[in-house]
Amino acid sequence: MKLVVQEFLTLDGVSQGPGSPDEDVSDGFTRGGWFVPHLDEEFDRIAGAWLGEADAFLFGRRTYQNFARDWPEMTDHPNARILNGLPKYVASDSLTEAAWNPTTILSGDVPARVAELKRRPGRELQIHGSARLAQSLLAAGLVDTLRLAVAPVVVGRGRRLFPDGGAPAGLRLVEHRTTPGGLSVHTYEATGATPEFGTYGAGA
Repeated sequence: MKLVVQEFLTLDGVSQGPGSPDEDVSDGFTRGGWFVPHLDEEFDRIAGAWLGEADAFLFGRRTYQNFARDWPEMTDHPNARILNGLPKYVASDSLTEAAWNPTTILSGDVPARVAELKRRPGRELQIHGSARLAQSLLAAGLVDTLRLAVAPVVVGRGRRLFPDGGAPAGLRLVEHRTTPGGLSVHTYEATGATPEFGTYGAGA
């Protein structure tokens, strides 16, 4: 399977708490819900098409617990059958049970476990949110594709998908579109652990 990371970001790179003010208040974050005002039918269509490519999902503990709380109750949502029915994996050393079936807990050497999952047949193993997990797997060179939906807002603080001191990565833009609500949606393929660098000069 191909490992695909899907993240909602602000213009200043924050990925924390896109869905509601109380979604993730860790570290005193009080500016959640910044993505919601920009949702529209076009992005719903895009997100639905992405879900249609999934054969399994991979979550960090916090995102998994939020999804496991909400999605079993959202049976009328058009994406509920996919999210509730497909295999799910949660990376955690603290969870001992996971009731949102079918779920498997990945503990210990998570990158090695994910590498093993990637060798299985299938289309996409998708990470939704779970920025810390995405960071660690990007650093391990396991991410194949990044799908970033960027909202036209600067929140000024919060946990970022690409923090200072994070691992470098080479990427190639393969698709870009905008939505009527102002979202800028980018799809990148990973090209290697080292970005290309150059020097600008006359005649360049």
